[in-house]
Amino acid sequence: MEQSPIKLSRCYKTARVFPTDVNNHNTLFGGKLMAYIDDIASISASKHCRRSVVTASTDSVDFLFPIRPTDSVCLESFVTWTGKSSMEVFVKVITEDLKTGERKIAATSFLTFVALDENKKPVTVPHAIPETEEEKRLNETALHRAEMRRSRREGSKKFADYLTTTFPWE
Repeated sequence: MEQSPIKLSRCYKTARVFPTDVNNHNTLFGGKLMAYIDDIASISASKHCRRSVVTASTDSVDFLFPIRPTDSVCLESFVTWTGKSSMEVFVKVITEDLKTGERKIAATSFLTFVALDENKKPVTVPHAIPETEEEKRLNETALHRAEMRRSRREGSKKFADYLTTTFPWE
């Protein structure tokens, strides 16, 4: 089986928080941060497998601290674990107060991507090899998160069976 060190999937994105990026609380819109997260995570997944990828799920986004206009926001992402054609990607969001230099973990997120071939069919991905302590810890705990994803997905499919597709005006 093909293997690839996790470090080869690592990506970084740093952005400034502009007035048009904030909500009525004068903090970064959650949706704006989620778009940044999906974007950088997809790049990490593509770098790992060198294929087109599709977001299979956003497993979690935990907002830990508000991000203010005086902050920069830096996202770090990397593949933590691989299945046959799927990849779990972790995104760490670090804020830095541009005046004081104080840094905080503002958010964390796990997403799952599937690698696709030229016909848009799932394709096998290289096994992710952790090297740093952080990579090893995330890799060791990934199987539990994968089991939770499977269970949640099954529940979501059952739940969807109870939902209607008609609109109130129909």
